[in-house]
Amino acid sequence: MSLFRTKPIEDSLADADEPGRRLKRTLTTWDLMIMGVAVAVGAGIFSVGANAAANFSGPAVTLSFVLAAITCALAIMCYAEFATAIPVAGSAYVFTYATMGELVAWIIGWNLILELFTAAAVIAKYWGIYLSEVFSLLGLDVPATVDLGVVDLTWGPLLIVAVFTVLLVMGTKLSAQVGNVFTLIKIGVVLFVIIAGFFYVKAENYIPFIPDSVPTESLGTESVLQQSLFSFMTGAAPAQYGMLGVFAGAAIVFFAFIGFDVVATSAEEVKNPGKTLPRGIFAGLAVVTLLYIGVSLALTGMVPYTELAAVESPNLATAFTLVGNPWAAQVIAVGSLIGLTTVIMVLLMGLARVVLAMSRDGLLPRALSRTSDKHATPARLQILCGTLVALVAGFTQVDVLEEMINIGTLSAFVVVSAGVLVLRRKRPDLNPAFRVPFGPVLPVLSALLCLYLMTNLAVETWIYFAGWLVVGFLIYFAYGQRNSRLNEKFKDVRIAERVAYAERIERERSSAPEA
Repeated sequence: MSLFRTKPIEDSLADADEPGRRLKRTLTTWDLMIMGVAVAVGAGIFSVGANAAANFSGPAVTLSFVLAAITCALAIMCYAEFATAIPVAGSAYVFTYATMGELVAWIIGWNLILELFTAAAVIAKYWGIYLSEVFSLLGLDVPATVDLGVVDLTWGPLLIVAVFTVLLVMGTKLSAQVGNVFTLIKIGVVLFVIIAGFFYVKAENYIPFIPDSVPTESLGTESVLQQSLFSFMTGAAPAQYGMLGVFAGAAIVFFAFIGFDVVATSAEEVKNPGKTLPRGIFAGLAVVTLLYIGVSLALTGMVPYTELAAVESPNLATAFTLVGNPWAAQVIAVGSLIGLTTVIMVLLMGLARVVLAMSRDGLLPRALSRTSDKHATPARLQILCGTLVALVAGFTQVDVLEEMINIGTLSAFVVVSAGVLVLRRKRPDLNPAFRVPFGPVLPVLSALLCLYLMTNLAVETWIYFAGWLVVGFLIYFAYGQRNSRLNEKFKDVRIAERVAYAERIERERSSAPEA
């Protein structure tokens, strides 16, 4: 069936070398490691963990982080195997096209656009908010928004997106070098916060480590749409804390690990991808996991989780305020601003690379895949992505769609994990530099864990996700399917087969003896 036609790996490699559409290999293992830390360690490390501890996991939020890290590591292993076998831009989209066919690849590519675009817009929005907080701490009265009459403009997101769009147009290596500086600074800020927090730790705050389960209704959840899909489907009464709370917390803090799949989109710009990609990705994940565990232990040791739960929007600054150290809020505000800066850069790069791969294949307009002769970057596409992200972040309340980022990422993780098994069966001749160990066990476990985390997301998120998929199907059948380069190739083959068949019939007729 044409909807599930697969694209040969050799074609993907050839397309990546097409003049006028190729990227330059400049990134090293260090660049990839820093890129992973840059995209993962943002404001989430200061807020997501506090929210999960207060409302879902209690002190066991550390286990939630470990579970999310294991899930991410399993999925990233699958990404690494694919990326060393097919070292081109596009990440999960390209991997799926080679294994499960065009329609599934389109769905995954469409979901990656959802993840990266929404994440870039949401985080750019938060960057503007944190910028205002930093101005306030400095005693400067700089309004975060500008009244344009018809609508209010949040100017901060436009500024940061514009800066990094220009850097990314000028070259991936240059933007990576700038990102390295910001990333090292924010790692220093996080370490400072961890060390400062441990001076206030009390052992009794860790007890009970896993609090007893509490019905959600008693804590104010009113809408069915806000409960997890798992609770909705099983009929189980929504509850917080307990072991289910640890898993629910893992689904929340998984947001803090989003971005490592983005590193895989840079495969086409990596020197010696067979060795560089796995080393860079796993080194980055290890650093991030250690930082998250340190923050979560400091947070839950400083104050009882019940005190965090009493605050409307708890974050790491809340814990320092409760122990009588409000000055740390200033450090955290600056750290959050610096942390978000590099996240935006990597997300903008990943978004452009996914769209580049899809446009190369004709599923989106081919003109989008042109690269700059001078900088070897998709300049026009990068500017388009930056403009759209800036407009959405500057003029809308995009932050209401935060969980859409998680569901887009997890859906890609599920398909990539399953795709590894398909790739091994279809192309046993391939010898990628990295292979997921223990045969099919870890890829299957990865897919199941990601599916389970998806069911812990709110029913409302699933409804929005279904709407996004419907829009994606409409675009694919209206444009992508007909303009697909693979479809054109199949069409040429079918025409050639018909011509050959007609010629054979004609020869048989001409050679047949007359009656």
